[in-house]
Amino acid sequence: MPDAERVLMSGEARGPVLHLEEPISFWGGLDPWSGTIIDQAHPQVGESIVGRILLLPSGRGSSSGSSVLTEVLRAGIGPAGIVMRHADEILVIGALAAEELYDITVPIFTVDEATYGALTAADAIVMAPDGTITTG
Repeated sequence: MPDAERVLMSGEARGPVLHLEEPISFWGGLDPWSGTIIDQAHPQVGESIVGRILLLPSGRGSSSGSSVLTEVLRAGIGPAGIVMRHADEILVIGALAAEELYDITVPIFTVDEATYGALTAADAIVMAPDGTITTG
């Protein structure tokens, strides 16, 4: 698999993929006590993000989503990593806060359209600090 288009947050992660078909707002779209998607209009409502590599087109919405990401990471119920088609500064801010406050790192990469399409079929992803993404 090719390298990430951009490494927004460096780090290493591996885990099963949760492909979100639509963007999600962590504020209001995610239960911050369980890590479960609660947005009733989202195609993956009821899915857990805990320990998974989120594959999503982009983030959506509220600037408060950064604090939700920070806190689910602190509580140990956040994603292992995030791979997006389009960068989302709100998610990066949440990851930066988790790293600064709690010494918890979650890698965030963006990828090109072809790589994103290939990753949607993956069961698991490995994210390397240098931006390399492999499946398996």
